[in-house]
Amino acid sequence: MTRALVFQTDFGLGDGAVCAMYGVATQVDPSLRIVDLTHEIPQYNIWEASYRLRQTIDYWPEETVFVSVVDPGVGSKRRSVIAKTRRNQYIITPDNGTLTHINKVAGIKSVRVFDEKKNKLASAGESYTFYGRDIYAYTGARLASGKIDYDHFGEEVPVDSIVELPVTPSWCEGNQVNGIIDVLDVRFGNLWTNIGNTLFHTLDVQHGDRLEVNITNDSRNVYENKMVFARSFASVAIGEPVIYVNSLENMGVAINQGSFAKAYSIGTGTNWRISLRKI
Repeated sequence: MTRALVFQTDFGLGDGAVCAMYGVATQVDPSLRIVDLTHEIPQYNIWEASYRLRQTIDYWPEETVFVSVVDPGVGSKRRSVIAKTRRNQYIITPDNGTLTHINKVAGIKSVRVFDEKKNKLASAGESYTFYGRDIYAYTGARLASGKIDYDHFGEEVPVDSIVELPVTPSWCEGNQVNGIIDVLDVRFGNLWTNIGNTLFHTLDVQHGDRLEVNITNDSRNVYENKMVFARSFASVAIGEPVIYVNSLENMGVAINQGSFAKAYSIGTGTNWRISLRKI
């Protein structure tokens, strides 16, 4: 059975790297359906690669094969793995933290480590710098086309042996919820937090209520203002800030028809903290 093959990288589309991955996969099986998740992950940003998988994977069926290549340690001793999720999807990736959000949110059922030398495209020769093409696209295509069997490929290792990035959970404190800015809605500059809407609603807020928003970067206060919690961006005037529930059922902060991240130079990660306080 042929499965869908989904590619994610930090390669961009300015050269032939992604096209070469397509070519390798097509040589393995010309009938494969290959789809791009994104190739615009910021260079070396493993955290964002992890989050984009989390953003996407629940909307793909069982047996889908994901290949994620954000690999600042290419050619080093870090492991190459295939993870099987609780929904029976597969993720082929360097074991460098890319599986962090999947393990915590979607859940990983099992992990297998495979030998890079034994599963490398023969025509790659002596090159050890393009594992996205020579190992991951090649292995992903073979798995998606049924030429290798997950249960008999590589060596099973404990799920808790995979590398995970530090994650700060959101929490409630009195009339305030706290969390981090996980990632940006890149094109529009909205802030996506790790504060789930269920935790947010412990504040007993309704659409139209105003809250105080505070954003810090380490110990530096970056933004403080009051804004409305609304159903959508159009609920406020153009240029006005708004709190909303994003497509992953987490809380987001935006400017209607503007970029919040650009306006206030906001970044992402565990050192970017946000609090929402009921007034």
